[in-house]
Amino acid sequence: MTTVTLTAGHWTFAAVVVAIVLAFLFRRGVTILAILGIMAVAAQSSNAGGGLLNHSIFAVQGVFRAMLLAGTELFDVILLIAVMLALLRSLQTQGVNQLMMAPLRATMKGPRSSFLSLAVVTYITSAFFWPSPAIALIGAVLLPAAGRAGLSAISAAVALNLAGHGMALSADPVLQAATRITAGAATEPVQSIFPYTLLFSLIAGGVALGLGAIPVLRGEHAGHAPAESTSSFNGLEAVPDARGRHALLLAILVPAVLFTVTLTLAWRDLADPARAIFGADATAFLGGTGLALLILSCALDDGHHALETVVEHLTTGVAFAVSVFAPVLPIYAFFLLGDTGHALQILGPGTPGYMLDLGSMLGTQMGHGTVPLVAGIVIAGALCGIDGTGFAGLPIVGALSATVAPGAPEHVAVLAAIGQIATIWVGSGTLVPWSSVCVVAGICGVSPEALVRRNLVPVLGGLGAAMVVAILLLNQT
Repeated sequence: MTTVTLTAGHWTFAAVVVAIVLAFLFRRGVTILAILGIMAVAAQSSNAGGGLLNHSIFAVQGVFRAMLLAGTELFDVILLIAVMLALLRSLQTQGVNQLMMAPLRATMKGPRSSFLSLAVVTYITSAFFWPSPAIALIGAVLLPAAGRAGLSAISAAVALNLAGHGMALSADPVLQAATRITAGAATEPVQSIFPYTLLFSLIAGGVALGLGAIPVLRGEHAGHAPAESTSSFNGLEAVPDARGRHALLLAILVPAVLFTVTLTLAWRDLADPARAIFGADATAFLGGTGLALLILSCALDDGHHALETVVEHLTTGVAFAVSVFAPVLPIYAFFLLGDTGHALQILGPGTPGYMLDLGSMLGTQMGHGTVPLVAGIVIAGALCGIDGTGFAGLPIVGALSATVAPGAPEHVAVLAAIGQIATIWVGSGTLVPWSSVCVVAGICGVSPEALVRRNLVPVLGGLGAAMVVAILLLNQT
């Protein structure tokens, strides 16, 4: 067995990791900690040269190189989200969202069917457009119908929140932004982690939605109807309803094309694995399709003015995407130092993978029982999500999974996936009142605290079920 020699840089890296986790726990920002951590580690690199001035110069260069590498790793995902949000904005200005959702109103005959309809539509829409913008779209069209069918505001909020910010975002099955971050920190291919994130998200979501629907099944009183939203959501301003000349065509064409892309990805994966489209290739496929649909949508509605409106919608989309990933970038940059391949690109030859070395040392001091491993990763993910920005914790659970997993790559994938599920379910918006819970609560006209209380048992039940499956999978591999 290779002996790992820990240097001052290793202990500095470990101290910064502890500081970041504590800052998450106390709901404080971690951007400065991550940047200072990169500088501190870089200043101790053997490639920094001699003298205080050279070490200082190398430290500030290291920060920029780390941030640049992190941005390079994530830019295609940021661009994809910007394109999809620009497309959504273009469709909203023409009233296409109203036409796409109109047939679903007929399914809302009572509270139970309304709860199910909201959950299914939210999951599908959030997979393509992300939860907050998708829920804003759904809220304006379907919530009034759900209220008239007898569904209470709090139950509507539960359906939207669990299906969108829980089940859909934790797997991110179409955009795959979450899995890209986790896989990068764990130094594993996206395709090795994604099947597990999808499995765990469906298990957690199915159990959580089932438990969340119990009050509806028992015949709760409707209370006040869900409020129709007219405000802004995460930077996307509300768009007044209108009916474009080609709205009906786009209402049919856009969903058909996007589902065709999704089916193509799934078919290639199952029927032709040699030509499966994953990761960056899948991002490029969906992003290019989204751009083509955006240009078509603007051209049909605006004619030659599409030359300007495409830019306006892309500007809105880019602003939203950058606002989501800006807090993640410095943290991701810091944890790239944990992997040898990325650390070499940032700090030069001879640089170790700090997190991997620390994990190897830790692994010799502790057992590898599957129950404590899974529980530890889930707890770490939940703690990192307490600040309400769930994606910021993904580099931590990814890197941690790579360090403590016992041997086989499948173990890393399982632990990283269950850590991703826990981090996003808690931090991106089902159990933290100051997270995206506020978006859903505002749309439905309930308090964030009331929604969290209602979510608590369903979410814990869903995460518990996913943990059991993760433990069984680890025991079999």
